[in-house]
Amino acid sequence: MTTTAQKKAQANRDTIFLQDGEILAIEEFAGDQFIMRIRAPKCAAAAEPGSFVHITCDESLPMRRPLSIMRVGDDWIEILYKIVGDGLRLLSQKKPGDEVSVLGPIGQPFRMSAERPNTLLIGGGVGIPPMVYIADWLRRSDEDWKPFAILGSEIPFPFELQKSSLEIAGVADEVCSTMPLLESWGIPTRLTSLQGYEGCHNGYVTDLADQWLATLSAEELARVEVFACGPTPMLKAVADLAARYELPCQVSLEEFMACAVGGCAGCTVKIATPDGDAMKRVCVDGPVFDAATVVW
Repeated sequence: MTTTAQKKAQANRDTIFLQDGEILAIEEFAGDQFIMRIRAPKCAAAAEPGSFVHITCDESLPMRRPLSIMRVGDDWIEILYKIVGDGLRLLSQKKPGDEVSVLGPIGQPFRMSAERPNTLLIGGGVGIPPMVYIADWLRRSDEDWKPFAILGSEIPFPFELQKSSLEIAGVADEVCSTMPLLESWGIPTRLTSLQGYEGCHNGYVTDLADQWLATLSAEELARVEVFACGPTPMLKAVADLAARYELPCQVSLEEFMACAVGGCAGCTVKIATPDGDAMKRVCVDGPVFDAATVVW
């Protein structure tokens, strides 16, 4: 008799690929942050917004590291990471032309609803990449999406700040700095920080999101859905904010992982289900969950 777990495992077959990926480019930013582009055609072809990869940082380290996908091309993926520990430090020392072992894409993706085209994308720190991926997916879609991104960081942003030419009703004029990539895509974006960066909102991402949501009518709110990724305290605050405005909200959770393919159950979180609370694996049952179901 086939169990539910076995059925889920079978569903993941032929969707996760292991391949040696060639590093195509590396950009370094302040705060020990790096953007790396890797040629990994099978992963790029199957990835969706919210997918992540499990990468071998160095031959000397047997344990892989899970990293969110930020962008995909015809045969490449891009990741953004900040050095935390020896593994990512070793990864940062790689050069274009080097190879890294890539396992992916992994995880349940974000699911956008055409009934709520006004997507609010909230990313904090290394939670920014999945929001960029969603924005890229939306701009390529045939649907009439109207995304608004709010990105926060307490270290220098991994891009040069740019003054936006895209106006956002309900946001103060002095909050004008944006991410150049999203600006070039025509996606309104505003930045937040407590570090006094020029043109950024002085506060948390949820503060600015709250200010913007408060300006919307009931009809406008009915068209909004929230997507978020970042540190757990930020995600809980986003979930609370969405609940207050009665908005659907999906969050991508961050947990330490060993295998990243559901075998070790080392990344479980408590999720409310119709049958009661249950422990779910962030790697394959997530990382994306309905925020209202997460037992914070």
